[in-house]
Amino acid sequence: MGTKQITREDVAKFLENDYQFAEEYFSTSATASMVEKWVAKHPGHKDAQSFADSDSIGETEKGAAILKHFRKSMSGAGGSLKSLISGSPKPKTLRRSRTVLKEMNEKELFMELIRDISNELDINSLSHKILLNVSVLTNGDRCSLFLVRGSKENRQLVSKLFDVNENSTLEDSIHSEAKEIRLPFGKGIVGHVALTKETVNIKNAYEDPRFNREIDLKTGYKTHSILCMPICSHEGEVIGVAQIINKISGDHEFTAKDQEVFQNYLTFCGIGLMNAQLFEMSVLEYKRNQMLLNLARGIFEEQSSLHKVVHKIMLEAIALLKCERVLVFILEEHEEGMSIFERMGKKFNQGMCNPLLKQPASLHQNSKIKMLRHEEEVEFAMAFDLLAKNKNTEVKEPSKDTMAWTTENGIAKHVATTGETLNIEDAENDKRFPVGIDPGTDFKPRTLLCMPIYNSEHKIIGVTQLLNKTNEQPFNEQDINIFEAFAIFCGLGMHNTQMYENACQLMAKQTVALEVLSYHATAQPEETHRLKTAVIPSADQLQLFTFNFDDLQLNEDETLTASIRMFQECDLINLFHVPYDVICRWLLSVKKNYRPVTYHNWRHAFNVAQTMFAMIKSGGMEGVVGDLEVFALLVACLCHDLDHRGTNNAFQQKADSPLAILYGTSTMEHHHFDHCIMILNSEGNNIFASLSHEDYRRAIKILESAILSTDLALYFRKRGQFSSLVEKGDCKWDDDEKKDLLRGMMMTACDVSAITKPWEIQHRVAEMVASEFFEQGDLEKTQLGQQPIAMMDREKKDELPKMQVGFIDAICTPVYKTFADLEPLLKPLFEGCLNNRRNWQSLAEQHDKDMSEHPKLSQPDNAKTSKEDKKQSSKTAVLVMKLYKLLAVTNARASNSKIPSFPSFCSYTNTITTTTTNHHHCGFTTPPSADSEEIKEVKKSEDTKEKLKDDIKQNEVITPRKKSETLDDGVNVGKRNNKNKKESLSLERRSSIVNNQEKESLDSKQKSSLCVVL
Repeated sequence: MGTKQITREDVAKFLENDYQFAEEYFSTSATASMVEKWVAKHPGHKDAQSFADSDSIGETEKGAAILKHFRKSMSGAGGSLKSLISGSPKPKTLRRSRTVLKEMNEKELFMELIRDISNELDINSLSHKILLNVSVLTNGDRCSLFLVRGSKENRQLVSKLFDVNENSTLEDSIHSEAKEIRLPFGKGIVGHVALTKETVNIKNAYEDPRFNREIDLKTGYKTHSILCMPICSHEGEVIGVAQIINKISGDHEFTAKDQEVFQNYLTFCGIGLMNAQLFEMSVLEYKRNQMLLNLARGIFEEQSSLHKVVHKIMLEAIALLKCERVLVFILEEHEEGMSIFERMGKKFNQGMCNPLLKQPASLHQNSKIKMLRHEEEVEFAMAFDLLAKNKNTEVKEPSKDTMAWTTENGIAKHVATTGETLNIEDAENDKRFPVGIDPGTDFKPRTLLCMPIYNSEHKIIGVTQLLNKTNEQPFNEQDINIFEAFAIFCGLGMHNTQMYENACQLMAKQTVALEVLSYHATAQPEETHRLKTAVIPSADQLQLFTFNFDDLQLNEDETLTASIRMFQECDLINLFHVPYDVICRWLLSVKKNYRPVTYHNWRHAFNVAQTMFAMIKSGGMEGVVGDLEVFALLVACLCHDLDHRGTNNAFQQKADSPLAILYGTSTMEHHHFDHCIMILNSEGNNIFASLSHEDYRRAIKILESAILSTDLALYFRKRGQFSSLVEKGDCKWDDDEKKDLLRGMMMTACDVSAITKPWEIQHRVAEMVASEFFEQGDLEKTQLGQQPIAMMDREKKDELPKMQVGFIDAICTPVYKTFADLEPLLKPLFEGCLNNRRNWQSLAEQHDKDMSEHPKLSQPDNAKTSKEDKKQSSKTAVLVMKLYKLLAVTNARASNSKIPSFPSFCSYTNTITTTTTNHHHCGFTTPPSADSEEIKEVKKSEDTKEKLKDDIKQNEVITPRKKSETLDDGVNVGKRNNKNKKESLSLERRSSIVNNQEKESLDSKQKSSLCVVL
């Protein structure tokens, strides 16, 4: 039986029933001419028309699957930017054959070739299409395309595709960077066209002197005619040059018609090339951003050491810019006005482990690095070298020979000095820098790119060098742009790493410092033992229950025993199981951590704690606050001004001090609390150690809130709410928020309680407060160059009474009145405050009266007073203050009498000082005569002084007290002589401290003034 003959119908039926096989066979065996023949045979078919219009291949309903592959191929430059960037393979475009194109009329052909390039965005593919289409339009045999590259100062023509013919593929025609032909503007036929923008039509190439015959000799191809024309952008700038060689038909010469068609088509090609170049720039920018993001992610993930970060940076640089070697140099720090020893000391203080090591240039914003003026000043603290040519990714320290080579060629130092980016395209023949061969590695640089690394203040802190691109081409403008962004990330990465290293060093240094401070700020064993074995007087003996308590009756050691008595009287030591040696050590440590400032010192803290104790025990507040609250409040009072510097929050902010940087609001109060916690955490000082976990947390919370409440800014915010609760009678205090408000107001009442003391105590404290304020005012003038407020201005000290009245009205009276309304037993605080207000008001009125009677005293002739005279007057006033204290102590000790009030004394001495100053101005050097006007004025002032003393005595208010308090006063009367003696001794001690702290020499004018006073 013979084999059955397969007919065409059988094959057609098989293909129709098995589309998958048909598609596979057609896609591998079909040719473009087969598809075009189908289109030619079906000109009226809708799919054939669609192919002609949209550059897609026609398809029937049954053959859709068969032609699907070709339809996708002809869909143009479709696809996302991401797919193009990712390098995914692009389907090949099916072009019409030269025969089919030649069958079209001129208009159809022109439009077809324009459509062919209109959707193409890939610069290589577009260039290839342009040359193929130009060949069709002009019948040229071979075509070449040169694109413009480089900056305006150094423009070049680069052969993107060279000698493309009808059968050339894109892969065969495109040139790699290493094989590209580069021509400068003006050189050869192509360079001439690019420079002049003229069309060149050469009929015989060998007769034109611009023609290079060497190319024909190398290729064996004979060049007859050349048509060369520029491609311009919409702005008229040359972006490329197209060249056609040897016309196929006729006498191989290009006609005027060819030239016209060529020019018209290149107009559209210019638009396409511009779009493709913009797209190429977008792709490059996208890739660049991705690389930089990867770089940033990498360098910010690795911050453990500068060496590791630099290593990662150098590896990224080699991958990003495709070079053979990277060198990084870190500059040594140079600061103006500092010797090498000062810099070494500073480095040690900044936390450097070894002060003898060179410090890399600081990357901190506060660093003041000067721009180096001479290359001789440049020194490199660190250097890193990565040579990728040997496939070794290890970063090494350059050898001595390499460093000597770097110093000799001077490139790195030049960039570090000038900040200039150097791009050396031919290192061997560069006349500026003798690059030569690196003797340390035998590395021979061909091209070199060197750029500075900047910190956040745009100061140069390092230099980076890239050597030899792997494609053997010079570094171009695109490389420089990428490298600039790269250098910024390098600076940020190095900055972060050095910050991290410095932070680690500072943390270690802080740990050591805290250990040292903890040792020196904590009480020594012998001190603790002495206090532990001391006899603790009773609270009655120490007069701790009274609101009229005066700390001057106690010496320094007695303030400690009195503090222990307050804890014992509240039974806190037993209730909370505080070891006796711990509370002794803690008290000594707290006292030790107060600075010897004029007012905010240990004695102020002790007085605040005593007032809190009196409010609890004698003021009826014991039933309102619990034991744990009492414990925390007494601790808060003793610690509320720890490490006070004699300046307020506003000064810290103005001076931009470290404390102000560390704490945003309530600067000093936060510092006091943190210092308190530091002492509690010191070994053997935790008086809360026996508390339960819950009680410990609550005690710390109360402690923090109480200390922060001493900030008057918070007091003003909460005072209204407190007054409102008391006025409404809502005084159950069972709510945590209300309880916290009450404790805060109690802290304020205790903090300013000096205003409620008897007049003599209040006046003495007011002088100390004013003195501390004046010291801050002096600092604001001298250090900050600012005018202080009146309260802190020494030149306005005569306004102290008036300012005290304002202070009482604004701060003190409201809180004490509210507490008096809340608890009648607290009324003595309010009455004491009112009594002192009357006294201050009396002094203020007397001052105003004196000023009105003696206008010259209030308004000195500033126009005639020199700066030196003002300075002398200020010094004299200080001497008068010292004299008052000395005389007061002497008189009190000799006569056991009352110390005269300072304002009365000042009223007397100010007149004498003014009189003496007037004599200085008149040229007198001897005291005035007894019958002079000045002496009469002094006698009048004495009468005024006596009258003022009587007024003060008449205005003193005796506060009504209970019977028990009267009995306490009876005990006090028996001790009055001892009290006066102690008071005199304390005044003498303070006067001695003042004299030791403020040593001033007396010039002739001061001595003359003092003689008159005496």
